Amino acid sequence: MKFSIKMVLGAGLAATLMSCSDKAAQEGEFKYLIDEFADLKIMRYQVPGWDALSLQQKEYVYHLAEAAKYGRDIIWMQNNRYNLDVRKVLENILVNYEGDRASQDWADFETYAKRVFFSNGIHHHYAEDKFFPECPQDYFASLMTAVGDEAKCAELLPVIYDPAVFPARKDMHAEDIVASSAVNFYENVTRDEVEALYAGMVDPEDKTPVSYGLNSRVVKGEDGVVREEVYKVGGLYGEALKKINASLKKAAKVAENDMQKAYIADLMEYYRTGDLKLWDEYNIKWVNDTLGTVDFVNGFVEDYNDPLGRKATWEGLVNFKDNEASRRTELISDNAQWFEDNSPVDSRFKKEEVKGVTAKVINVAVLSGDCYPAAPIGINLPNADWIRREHGSKSVTIANLTNAYNMAAQESPKSMLGEFAWSEEEIAMEKKYGALTNDLHTDLHECLGHGSGKLLPETSPNALGEFSSTLEETRADLFGLYYLADPKLVELGILPDMEAYKSQYSSYIRNGIFTQFTRVALGKKNMEAHMQNRKLIADWCYEKGRKDNVIEKKVRDGKTFFIVNDYEALRGLFGELLAEVQRIKSEGDYAAGKALVEKYAVDIDPDLHKEVLERYATLELKPYGGFVNPEIVPVRKMGRIVDYKVVYGDTYLEQMLKYGKKYSTL
Repeated sequence: MKFSIKMVLGAGLAATLMSCSDKAAQEGEFKYLIDEFADLKIMRYQVPGWDALSLQQKEYVYHLAEAAKYGRDIIWMQNNRYNLDVRKVLENILVNYEGDRASQDWADFETYAKRVFFSNGIHHHYAEDKFFPECPQDYFASLMTAVGDEAKCAELLPVIYDPAVFPARKDMHAEDIVASSAVNFYENVTRDEVEALYAGMVDPEDKTPVSYGLNSRVVKGEDGVVREEVYKVGGLYGEALKKINASLKKAAKVAENDMQKAYIADLMEYYRTGDLKLWDEYNIKWVNDTLGTVDFVNGFVEDYNDPLGRKATWEGLVNFKDNEASRRTELISDNAQWFEDNSPVDSRFKKEEVKGVTAKVINVAVLSGDCYPAAPIGINLPNADWIRREHGSKSVTIANLTNAYNMAAQESPKSMLGEFAWSEEEIAMEKKYGALTNDLHTDLHECLGHGSGKLLPETSPNALGEFSSTLEETRADLFGLYYLADPKLVELGILPDMEAYKSQYSSYIRNGIFTQFTRVALGKKNMEAHMQNRKLIADWCYEKGRKDNVIEKKVRDGKTFFIVNDYEALRGLFGELLAEVQRIKSEGDYAAGKALVEKYAVDIDPDLHKEVLERYATLELKPYGGFVNPEIVPVRKMGRIVDYKVVYGDTYLEQMLKYGKKYSTL
């Protein structure tokens, strides 16, 4: 599970490991914010602690990073079957067009190209709907003609310009959410046909089931038979997986320990065969590797983009541990059983024994696939419930990305806080405690939230269907919010006092009920799982606490504000909702989960939406952020590699075009 709230944060814990490049950044030599367009900002991130790694560890990171980047094309194809074709046309034009590049039409074309690169396709990375070029279609056609792509116009221009063609990457309001969604997980099949296929595969008595459908596409052939196309070497996405395996093989030779070599071998064999039992074996070994400094994610992991919540997009991420900052997360994980035992959840749904919860703070060295350019700030894996129950999970908070958000925000002259916070007291509280409580909420969400609770023996992991992602993120957020206000955190020395949590409660409600909709176009519904989760929590608490005025809506000078009046009562509401969402998950209560999401998570008040967009526009900020990667470069002397250095050179378009050329596999 990825935790991807991107808020404007204060100076945080990411600065605890200070490299030379970090010091340069403080002195103004490093620029974090490097590009802005449409609703997006592009940032660089630093890799603190790189010089403290051994040569072997650096080489290990280098090969793992190459393996991650070779998977990039897969996510493009998974998001829509035409995405790669569109991207290659854009790349061709950007590299080879010799006409006028000073016109407004060219500027509009370039903005569109940047948006497509950011979203790994033609649909908005968060809102799910298709976006369009602002330059005329005839102009776009002339660019394609000028670079020799005229023959592709008839096929691709409707994909790019026609609002009726693939209108939504994931359409959750259609009569048939499979047939109506533009994702490339299905072809010529209905929802009923897909569900029948997997109903025939699943053994309800199996206590260690594989994640059926995770690594495949479902199609119906001319013979009328519904079947899977499995992602594997020699199968679907085979050329990309072959390249990934070649780099993983090099990485294994310089791994830190034998366990890493063993699970890399499992991962390679999984990619070779597509056997999901090997994926489980890899995850079990991976989650038990707690000794290594370097770690990675590489695979078909998250199912957010699948309307049925079953099929996973490909992602890659390479990282290493921030030892100093990890002391906080280790305290949390060491006390995981206490948090489980004392949660407001019905005892039937609690784990009797919390196993293998490990938590750390990391710095990433490369992002790829579904983690790039938009990236999470926390991760908890693996996702299989039985593996988490029997073997535990790994939880990480990504320090250098939160630090990049912090520093980029400081490079902007205006802030959300000044516009949407009610009082100077609220602003002061956020500045004093906001960075810490944001990081801590991420820690609690990932380490304990996703790792908490259990399914009843008779409950299927897929029982909540299309609502599973939203409800799981809701559950994890609520767990973190509930415990942020617990004296246990002060006792452990994680929070300085019992006032600190109030900054997170205020900012969470303000964001969930109001300000996050700066990310959604007027008139659109709230469709992304993390945004749905935050709206569900905030709106439910507002409604349930209305008679006691727990959260108050106020208007001043024609501007709307939401203020928490009773923090203790709000914590009680968080606990009440947590208990219900955990019940829904544990029992697989599809009807109750559906009712919660549809009532509180989807529809946006049109008046509030219009107001927040108008106020936000005056700030000239961008609601979404993403990153370019630094480059890891071998240093050679006398023909031998003696070191690897981190170079922060690429502009956004430079990196997109470089990756398109170097790491194209499909």
